Amino acid sequence: MESISVIRETIKACPDEQLDVLLAAYAEDPRAGVQSLVAAGRRRAEAYKKELARTEEMWHYERLYPDRQYIGGIDEVGRGPLAGPVVAACVILPKDCGLLYVNDSKQLTEKKREELYDRILEEAVSVGIGVVSHEVIDEINILQATFRAMREAIDMMETKPDQILVDAVHIPGITIPQRGIIKGDAKSISIAAASIVAKVTRDRMMVAMDEKYPGYGFAGNKGYGSAEHIQAIREKGPCEIHRRSFIHSFIGE
Repeated sequence: MESISVIRETIKACPDEQLDVLLAAYAEDPRAGVQSLVAAGRRRAEAYKKELARTEEMWHYERLYPDRQYIGGIDEVGRGPLAGPVVAACVILPKDCGLLYVNDSKQLTEKKREELYDRILEEAVSVGIGVVSHEVIDEINILQATFRAMREAIDMMETKPDQILVDAVHIPGITIPQRGIIKGDAKSISIAAASIVAKVTRDRMMVAMDEKYPGYGFAGNKGYGSAEHIQAIREKGPCEIHRRSFIHSFIGE
């Protein structure tokens, strides 16, 4: 008879999709410790099944276009911060993609975003990233800068989409058919994947900026207007990457 410690490690190492079969083998074991492990394993198996169902629903909009080969999801990060660029990403996932746990980047932990970022880049048909600086944001306004970042993301792709799904907005200046989806980063797997790529890209940029411009907390606040960040602007004045059009009320300009 296997020891409980061996069974624990066996269940821990079992892939989620094989758990039901493995747990059935221990269902009649009379030991309370084993039954506790089986119960925990069943909860894990149930969570996996719920994630499969959630992910299946996330493909709804992509499957509305069976005649389109390359469906690209677009999202942006960085419209609200006081400093740094706005970043957009466009992601085309293969139609047989088996990625799980892809969701609106704001709903994921930093660790999960980093993990999914790597997997998205590995599995995607094509990924494009557009970055528009704080200077351009001040020059043309954040909405137009966001559109420019989205267009740049498309331009950067080796394989261009023949259908675009975008979070909430309509992108001017492109000829590719597009569909705006309200809260699309929580409803479309392609848009969600783009939100993760854009978020991780921008977060890494802001961590680097924290080293170049210490004292503003960029590694933690990512340029957003936390109380500590605003106080630092008032005490130190703005640095090179602050958006002047966003901070004039803090510095009396």
